[in-house]
Order: sequence, then C-alpha cells, then structure tokens
Amino acid sequence: MKKGNQESKIPYEWDQLPEARTPVFIWIILTHIATITLQTVSEPLLLNSLIFTVLIIIHFLLYSFIGKVKWMKPWIYIVIQGGIILLCGFTMPHGFPATFVGLYTLLIGQSVGLYYRASKVFMVSIFSILSMSFMTVLLEQSHALFTYLIIMIPMTVSVVGYSVMLFRQVYAKRELEASLRELEMAHEEVEQLTIANERQRMARDLHDTLAQGLAGLIMQLEAINAHLNSGNIKRGQEVVHQAMGRVREALADARSAIDDLRSHGSEKRNLTESICDEVNRFREATGVPCELQIPSILSLPTLLTEHCHHIVSESLINIARHARAECVSVKVEKGADNILYLEIRDDGIGFMQEEINNKTGHYGLLGMRERVRILKGELIIQSQPQKGTVIKIEIPIGTGELR
Repeated sequence: MKKGNQESKIPYEWDQLPEARTPVFIWIILTHIATITLQTVSEPLLLNSLIFTVLIIIHFLLYSFIGKVKWMKPWIYIVIQGGIILLCGFTMPHGFPATFVGLYTLLIGQSVGLYYRASKVFMVSIFSILSMSFMTVLLEQSHALFTYLIIMIPMTVSVVGYSVMLFRQVYAKRELEASLRELEMAHEEVEQLTIANERQRMARDLHDTLAQGLAGLIMQLEAINAHLNSGNIKRGQEVVHQAMGRVREALADARSAIDDLRSHGSEKRNLTESICDEVNRFREATGVPCELQIPSILSLPTLLTEHCHHIVSESLINIARHARAECVSVKVEKGADNILYLEIRDDGIGFMQEEINNKTGHYGLLGMRERVRILKGELIIQSQPQKGTVIKIEIPIGTGELR
C-alpha cells in the first residue's frame, strides 16, 4: 500500500466501480441473512428486524453514493458507517455477532479503497475492534468477546488481502481505460494529420503532372508560333513533334501519379537520368543554354529521387515562364557529409522575395518548400531585380540510404 499523505476527499467515485461494489453487496446480504436468522432462532423481533433492514439499506446506499457527496471525507464516512453498524447491533441483541463481525470486517476492507495506506487501515481496524468490543460488553456478552475476536481477526486479514488485490485490479483497469482513451485521441489526431498530408501530396502531384505538363506545352506552342511567324516551318514541325511527345509524357506522368496515389508505390529512377531529361526538355523548349553539372551515376532512395526531380523540374519551368534568362545552370552533387546539394541559377530579371512571399498562386514555389520540408532539408532562394535568381537546396541523404 501507499504511504503518502491522506486524501482530503473520497479518492474516486464508488458508483463507477461495479467490480468493487458487487462483492460488498453480496457480503452485506449474507450478513443480513445471518443476523436475521440468529435473532429469529433466539427471539423473533419483527419491528427490530424491520429497523435493522432499513439500517442495512442505509448502510449500502451510503456506500453506493459516497462518491457523489462532495463534502464527505474518508474519516467522516468511517465514523458514520461505524455508528450505523452499532445501531444495527443494538437493534438485534441476539444476532449482533454476525452484524459486527460481518460489517466491521467489511468496513475495514472498504478503508483499503478509501485510504490505500497501511497506517490508516490499521487505525480503522482498531476503531472497528474497539467499537465491537464496547457493544459486546454493553450487551452483556463479554464472555463471548474473545471468541468473536478469534473469528473476526482472520476474516479481517482475508478481507484486507482481497481488497488490496481487488483495488489494484480496479486501479489498473482504470489506468488502462484512460490510456486507451488517450490512444484513441492520438489515433484520431494521426488520422487528421494523415488526411491533411495526403491532400498536400495530391496537390503537389497534380501540380507536378498537369500544371507542369501544360506549362511545358505552352512554352512549346509559343516556340511553334514564333517559328511559323518567321517562316521556319521545318523547325516548327520539329517542335510540334516534341510537343506531342511532351503531352504523351505528361499524360503518362498523370497516370503514374494516380497509380501512386492508389498503391503508394513508384518505379525506381536514377536521379542523374531524370535531371538530364528535364534539362534537355528545357533546352529544346526554350532554346536557352543550360549547363548541367551532375555525377554520371547518382542513384538515391526512391522518395528522395522523386522529390529532387520535381524540384528541379519546377525550377526550370519557373525560369522559362518568368525569368527571361539567357543562361541557366543546374548543379547537383553529393557532399562528403552525406548531404545532397542542389543549385539552380539563372541570369534573368529576378524578383523581390517579399513580393513573392506576399502573393498567392505561387503553388510551384510552395510545392518546392513542402518537398524540402518533407526531406528535412533547407531551401535558400536568393534573388534581386535584374540580377537573376539562385536556388540552393541542402538535403540529408541519410546514413545507409544511398544505394
């Protein structure tokens, strides 16, 4: 048992513990039957038996609703119940041994749940034994007191042991129920976060497939229009074929994104090949020189490859649509510190970063930031009007993940 300070109030609501209340109810019924039987055999007293029954009911009701009496303290409960037991014994002069032995033993067992402290339970035991001894002497049955004590003390030890085990189980069950409620709440929070993350993922995938594909198609259509206006029909037809291929690729990417949303799986890709393809598409669509520095073979985990590919693709599309650049460079390298470094640089018109941050609709930049955050990396954007833009990204590869 605990040896802490005494609680000032009943430590829990008894009516919420049916595991503890049911044995008490059975014990009280057996005590009532034994007392009535002893009294009836010796001297039937109908009125006294009715009064005794009412007192027993009050005794049980007080026990059952003790948790709802806010002002009730444990010691007050013990004193009141002890007084009721004395009255029960006084009304049944020939049946009081069963009443005292049964109900005082029960009261000691209840004190385990009230205090859960050995010293307090011992004090309640002394109080109960003295009360029983006093009434036994008062009813002129002192010659049988020793016999009653011989019966009561072993029963008390058994009841206290049972009460300790019972309340340990009850408290353990309540703690388990509380833990389960917390677990359910945590599970609901995880579900909400999962839904939110899935929405963000779908938004990124839609942007990286449909939006980027359409943006690339627009650039190629503009190039076709320029070639046709200048009379360069042959070159215009070449760009038309490239645009058709680009549309097919965009459609395949969209289907792949849908399949990935359904199966959460993706095909392994080599980052070097993916970025080389993006740079070549950019060169063909815009005619802008793009220098690429990347290891000949850079095979990374699938998730890292996918996100880095989309980051580079989005950066090049933004350059083609907004930068009016004449020279672009893409640099990818793996550092000795197991960090992947990406740098996309252009000499275009640049922008004021404050204006971009305050405007809505820049889903590409938002998607890039989300991807870097997912990879636990760092994104740095440096830009000034008429001085170009530099995007620097540092992403930890993770020990043992490089393949």
